[in-house]
Amino acid sequence: MKISSIIIAKNEELNIARCIESQLECVDEIVVLVGNESTDRTLEIVNSYEKVKCETVEWMGYAKTKQYAVTLTTNNWVLWIDADECLSKNLIEEIKKFKDKTPDNEVYSFPRKAEFLGRWILHGGWYPGRVERLFDKTRVRFSESDVHEYLSYTGRQGYFTNDIEHYTDPNIKHYLKKLNNYTSLAANELLSKKKVFKLSDIIIRPLWLFVKMYFIKAGFLDGLQGFILASFSSFYVFTKYCKLWELKK
Repeated sequence: MKISSIIIAKNEELNIARCIESQLECVDEIVVLVGNESTDRTLEIVNSYEKVKCETVEWMGYAKTKQYAVTLTTNNWVLWIDADECLSKNLIEEIKKFKDKTPDNEVYSFPRKAEFLGRWILHGGWYPGRVERLFDKTRVRFSESDVHEYLSYTGRQGYFTNDIEHYTDPNIKHYLKKLNNYTSLAANELLSKKKVFKLSDIIIRPLWLFVKMYFIKAGFLDGLQGFILASFSSFYVFTKYCKLWELKK
């Protein structure tokens, strides 16, 4: 069995080489779409790999851009991986063995381990944080969500045991820039679903998320990074619903 992978990237010169190189041993085809607004060396780095099929594209949103990438693949099985992620060494070997079998499911999920401000986050509900990433493109499609897109399917899910590594936020500036973008997308999605804004959305929801992440899910075991992450996650929810209120106003 052969596997293609898809990556979308914009200004990912610090991550893209690690992402691609982690796949060279176990993936048969790598498709990378580089946003035409990318201003760093991402495109140059991607084009330096012979095994990679690269195209510069206009941004169509997360789901539609990834679905377009799927149309460029030549194999039925597709691995979706983000530019700031890579396959762990043990996962590379697990995928090699998987390719020698006949798949029993149409979608497979992976545990994902995230590095936040220089520390692997193992608590707070973030790990193992399973994500569905390997799928049969003849039976599975991306959702139409503007943010936090997912795979839409009706069959069963299979499981890998080794990690995808996610280098999510190397510094606070990066996190806050991403937060501003994602909360705007999320607020617009709530508006399109006719979500009714309530005062509890900006008082109770953020507080409850902090309590759940930091205390109930033991985020305090991740040190200062655990506290910062729980606080920022709470602020994410607060900001998302504030933006919804603003849109409705």
